[in-house]
Amino acid sequence: QVQLVESGGGTAQAGDSLRLSCTASGRTGIHYALAWFRQAPGRERDFVAAVNFRGEITYYADSVKGRFTISRNNALDTVYLDMNSLSPEDTAVYYCAYRVGAEAHGHYYYRSGWYDHWGLGIQVTVAS
Repeated sequence: QVQLVESGGGTAQAGDSLRLSCTASGRTGIHYALAWFRQAPGRERDFVAAVNFRGEITYYADSVKGRFTISRNNALDTVYLDMNSLSPEDTAVYYCAYRVGAEAHGHYYYRSGWYDHWGLGIQVTVAS
């Protein structure tokens, strides 16, 4: 089993920055993709960003492109989401997701059903 623990959420003002972290533990394997999704009240869980196992290739939702940056530190089994220029529309519970395996076609990274394990989620609230 793999456990994912998110940290770094909280409340911010519009225009502020926050950094989310997610650390994987347990039987993490050698190659795995990591991603962030988010779910606002009354909405489905939406893709935010993903990174391949080497950290070389990243994927972003159009709504966060240019504002958010995903990165990973494989020595620490940790993925980060640096969120800049936050807006109230970014308010949501943010979930870390994990998928074991080597490279896959890019379109898989956007699909929530592709991921094997999920964190419990962390709240991010952006006040206007």
